[in-house]
Amino acid sequence: MKNEKLHKRFNEAVDFVNSYKEPLPADILLTLYAYYKIANENKNHPGSKTPLINAFKANALIQAKDMTPKTAMAAYIKLAKNLKQNQ
Repeated sequence: MKNEKLHKRFNEAVDFVNSYKEPLPADILLTLYAYYKIANENKNHPGSKTPLINAFKANALIQAKDMTPKTAMAAYIKLAKNLKQNQ
């Protein structure tokens, strides 16, 4: 997938997830969070005021740490597509 097309599909997937009406399971949210951060090469630490939430976010990032930004975008797109199909 070419970079431009990948970025377009990634942004569409992000828009879809942001507009999702039903509550998502925590594990899905954390996976999406990790993929998003890696895809955007955001190296900032989790910024929640709740230490437990920060720990879960950090764990999700650790689990996905070997992904490249392109791989993370593709994985985010795939997960969003699965959510869309299961609506």
